[in-house]
Amino acid sequence: MGLADRTFLVLGGAGMVGYQVAYRIAADLAPERIVIASLYEDEVERAVAGLHDLAPDVDIVGEWGDVFVRAEFARRPRRELLDDPVARDAIFDDLLGPLDEAYARSRLAQLIEHHRPDVIVDGVNTATAISYQDVYTSSLIAERDLEALENGRDISMGTVSHDIETLILSQSIPQLIRHVLIIDRAMRAVGTRLYLKVGTTGTGGMGLNIPYTHSEDRPSAKLMTKTAVAFAQTGLLFLMGRTPGGPIVKEIKPAALIGYSDVGRRTIRERGKTVSLYGARTDRLGGSLQLRIDPAEFVHRSDLELPVVDTGENGVFTKGEFEAITSLGQMEFVTPEEVARHCVQEISGINTGRDVVGTVDSSVLGPSYRAGVLRSRVLDELRALEESTGTHGVALGQLGPPELSKLLWEAELLALIYGTLPAVLAASPEEISTAASRILDERPGLRDTITSLGIPILCAEGDTLDRGPFIRIPEAPEGEALVVTDEQRDRWAAKGWVDLRPANFEKWQQRLRAIRAGHPGKSQPGSAGVAPETDVSEAIETGSLAAWVLAEELGGYRIK
Repeated sequence: MGLADRTFLVLGGAGMVGYQVAYRIAADLAPERIVIASLYEDEVERAVAGLHDLAPDVDIVGEWGDVFVRAEFARRPRRELLDDPVARDAIFDDLLGPLDEAYARSRLAQLIEHHRPDVIVDGVNTATAISYQDVYTSSLIAERDLEALENGRDISMGTVSHDIETLILSQSIPQLIRHVLIIDRAMRAVGTRLYLKVGTTGTGGMGLNIPYTHSEDRPSAKLMTKTAVAFAQTGLLFLMGRTPGGPIVKEIKPAALIGYSDVGRRTIRERGKTVSLYGARTDRLGGSLQLRIDPAEFVHRSDLELPVVDTGENGVFTKGEFEAITSLGQMEFVTPEEVARHCVQEISGINTGRDVVGTVDSSVLGPSYRAGVLRSRVLDELRALEESTGTHGVALGQLGPPELSKLLWEAELLALIYGTLPAVLAASPEEISTAASRILDERPGLRDTITSLGIPILCAEGDTLDRGPFIRIPEAPEGEALVVTDEQRDRWAAKGWVDLRPANFEKWQQRLRAIRAGHPGKSQPGSAGVAPETDVSEAIETGSLAAWVLAEELGGYRIK
């Protein structure tokens, strides 16, 4: 455990695994506070009370509600939200609208910023929560609605709107991406040291031949979606772990049925409703078969009660079901206590060998020596082709972000005019602006190449724009005209226009001074004097200059 680890947030902490993780943290790591966050209030209250009894010296805090929605919706059922047009529009904005605004409203972000945890253990079964919103059924319903509209059948636009928006909001990947971006941003904001995900394979370790589903028929597309989302999250956690300035990222991914929390006789429930015991009746086969009949036509005997084993997120199983699924060669099973033990060991810095993110990180194929040697050969061939054809292969605009093309073409102008960093620094911004304007006038082919690629050129005075048939920045629906204010002009120029104004070249001079001054390793002998920040020569190399700006100004660089 880190010496400063005092507050632990356990997402899904009232669940079977989450509770055991919280218990082990309380017993083994002597924290000051454990925050238990789960979906349902009664489960959180039971978990908090249980941990209070087990660890009376630890401050146990309970938080309940849905962490996948905005704070004001956190305690409303998702189905209720989707049936409310106002709430549905709000969820749409949170999922597909601006990230900054969605972050400010997020229940998860507010939870993290309020408690400022040193360690987060995420025991929420994210893959199930997202994938079992059932995009497949939503797609069939939306298609049915559109077919009814096309054929002139009676259907209200309210129904069509509800069903199509529900389909859009059930898409798994946009939800997962936004969830990961929000939790990453929140952890950076509060300085969380470690994020540990308890993930899932989606199939209990079995393959495509898995004979089990969550009650639907097999092969289950929803179950495969669950696996796809589970490993998509692992991929995003891999990226999170390779991002500078963030927390340590780990994932424990059980590949078996996790069980169990309780054995007992209980009332059976399905989809939130109590299952009733009815007296059976005999129907003669022939003609039609009604799949559902009004329960009032049957004799209601009682609520159905059976002996079951509770396996948490996987559900409750009877003896026969549990015996089948845990048999050798089937899912088999692992206990929540074993999962919790691995989690606490990883939190403590003990390498269990079970961290999936670390395993992927050590298994991926990175850059090679051979490719590094060939890089110079490719660049030499491209330079030779440019010279022989009289063209400038600088940027197509197809590799983003939009700033990249702008930076490359502006650096190319500096290279053509001055050649070296000292020469650029010796001129005034006004002189550079005049020279850049002049070379574009003298070489109309150069200017036309830039503008034909969708990259406009803002003149030195800032009042005219050289352009081609289309403009990449700003991004707007095709053909839509936009009103240009001075503020918008400056924002778009910074984002993706070649800017010939003196102020822009003054900014380039500031960058070049920073490059020349940023040589902390130069005073050291040997390889210690070579680092990314020193790997820019006095001669202007357009790609290397742009890469420096992307790394230093946009924070875009790799750490492994």
